[in-house]
Amino acid sequence: MSLTYEICIDSTAGALAAEQAGAHRVELCAALFEGGLTPTLGTVEATLEAVSSIRVHVIIRPRGGDFVFDRHEIAAMERDVAAVREAGAHGVVIGALTSGGEVDEEVAKRLIGAAEGLPVTFHRAFDMAADPFGALETLAGLGVDRVLTSGQDSTALEGAPLIASLVERAGDRLVIMPGGGITPRNVARVVEATGAKEIHFAALVDEPSPAVHRNPHPYMGGELRQSEFVRRVTSPGLISGVIAAAGG
Repeated sequence: MSLTYEICIDSTAGALAAEQAGAHRVELCAALFEGGLTPTLGTVEATLEAVSSIRVHVIIRPRGGDFVFDRHEIAAMERDVAAVREAGAHGVVIGALTSGGEVDEEVAKRLIGAAEGLPVTFHRAFDMAADPFGALETLAGLGVDRVLTSGQDSTALEGAPLIASLVERAGDRLVIMPGGGITPRNVARVVEATGAKEIHFAALVDEPSPAVHRNPHPYMGGELRQSEFVRRVTSPGLISGVIAAAGG
């Protein structure tokens, strides 16, 4: 069985690395430390211009934290969907819940409408849904193309039993795509346990900053912070390792 590989990235360089390694699609984000936020339009345009064979899907998420959005955030997401569609993105990645943990159908309808036929993925907001099977039925009814999920657990391997049930329940209506903690060591087990045909993973490694002058005293984040002088970059070798381990 041939698999489709989607790589979670936060830069144009990440898209080029994924393309080089033989991936099929990227989810372009900003702020992966937050779980992925909407990238700038400039980043979207530069990435689409740089790649030649890989599909670029863009996450639409205005902030970190929960997936219950106010009217201003919803309006911003609707505009962002339209903007990345007009820029030439190949798909969008959305997600919105009610305070009770149900799929927010009205928000989803607005964002799907703004996509005007582009493929739509519902992101890991799904993993916070109160009833995963009810959420699946709602999303299938809305015409969503795929759902990204860790099986409502900390990793896709731990959530594999639920993912397998979702794959069976979804049938041909939409794609269930495991994501979360997938590595060369566990990818074959995730695929075997779930029956999934698409997988999603990041392939990040640390790379030293090229900055020569360094002031160690100020920092740009909160108390829980990452080094200003280490970059997290997408590794073609790590992508290739996951693909090879999956039998691709």
